[in-house]
Amino acid sequence: MLTIFLREISAFLNSLIAYIVMAAFLTAMGLLLWVFPDTNVLDYGFADMSTFFYFAPYVFMFLIPAITMRSFAEEKRNGTIELLLTKPLREWEIILGKFFAAWALVLLTLLPTWVYYYSLDVLGTVPIRSPQGEVLLSENIDSAGIFASYVGLLLLGGVFCAIGLLGSSLSRDQITAFVIGVFLCFTLFIGFSSIAKIRETADWAFYIMQLGIDYHYYGMSKGLIDLRSAVYLLSVATLMLLFTKLIINSRKW
Repeated sequence: MLTIFLREISAFLNSLIAYIVMAAFLTAMGLLLWVFPDTNVLDYGFADMSTFFYFAPYVFMFLIPAITMRSFAEEKRNGTIELLLTKPLREWEIILGKFFAAWALVLLTLLPTWVYYYSLDVLGTVPIRSPQGEVLLSENIDSAGIFASYVGLLLLGGVFCAIGLLGSSLSRDQITAFVIGVFLCFTLFIGFSSIAKIRETADWAFYIMQLGIDYHYYGMSKGLIDLRSAVYLLSVATLMLLFTKLIINSRKW
C-alpha cells in the first residue's frame, strides 16, 4: 500500500491539476470569507468561520472528484490496471493507497486555510483592563469549536475521496469519472435532506435526514465532535471503498 501511496502522491504533485485544485479552493473560500458582501466576516461583525465550513463542502464536491478522476480511469485507459492487478498487491492495498493519497492532498489543501483562523484570531482579540489596572487580551473566537469543525471537514473530504474513487472505477474516461463523482457527492450530501422536505415524507423526515451526509457534517461543523457522526462518515467512506473493490474485482470475472 505504501508503494501505491507514494506513487500517487508523486503523480499528484507532479501534475498541474493538484495545484489548480488547491488554488481554486483557497481562492473560492478566500473570496467567500473576506470579499463577497453577503458572506464576508468583516461585514458580519463576528470572528468566526461558519461561512467557511458551510460553503467548503460545495467547493469540495467539485474539486475532490477532479483529484480522484484519474485514479482508476487513467489506469484503465492506458491498460495498466491489469498490470497493477497482477503485481503482488491485494486489491485493498491498491484502493487504500490511492484513497489515502487523495485524502492527503485534501489535508494539504486545508493546511493553508489556518491563515484564515489566525487572521480571525488576531481580529477577534481585544485588549481589556482588569480591575487591578492590568491590560489583558480577550479572545472572541472559539478555537476548540473551529478545531472540531476542521475534523468534520477532513472526514467529509475522506468521504468525497472514497466517492470519487468509486466514480473513477466506473469509467475509462476521466471527464466521465469526474461527472459521476460530482453527481454522487452532490446526491449523497444533500439528497436525503431534500427528500425529507417533501410533504409526503413528513412523518419520516427526521429519520430520513439522519441518513444524509450533510446532517452529520453540519452537526460537527457547529464545533462539537460527535462520535456518532464521525463513525457515520467513516462508515460511508468504507462503504464507497467496498463498492470500488467490487467494481475492480468485476474485471476478473
